[in-house]
Amino acid sequence: MRRILLLFIAGIVFLFGTKVFADESQEAVKFFKSYVQAANNYSPDIIQMYSPEAKIIRQVVKPDGQLVDVETDTNTYISQMKLSQKGAKLRNYKNSYTDIKAAKVANGYKISSLRQPAGEKYKLKTYMIVQKQPSGKWLIVEEMMQTKVQTFLKYAKK
Repeated sequence: MRRILLLFIAGIVFLFGTKVFADESQEAVKFFKSYVQAANNYSPDIIQMYSPEAKIIRQVVKPDGQLVDVETDTNTYISQMKLSQKGAKLRNYKNSYTDIKAAKVANGYKISSLRQPAGEKYKLKTYMIVQKQPSGKWLIVEEMMQTKVQTFLKYAKK
């Protein structure tokens, strides 16, 4: 009888536990989609979506296929974003995202997807790790986007 009761309790904990993870996973994906909408509409709100200590990685895909990671801090990234937004807005540049997946990781949820830059046929890997704050707000704590823009290489650590 005790074994049946323990199995019953374990089953209930499992069901409720997976529901909480599923709900948070859906919230994380919803946050990612709001990020995409804000980015594609050049909203100033996008700045508030990053943690001040976020790890930002641009993974440059060289013409020979070699990958080079270029890391930067949040402040530098946001400054660069503000500058590049002006030209992108004039060109009506947007990214589309497919194959969006969420996975629980130690420090939040990893949202991975394939990013297709406007006017291109290729898709590039991207992920962001988002973390729910005690206030309930979601923040990007890590972001990696592949790019074919070679000028990022000048910022790579030698």
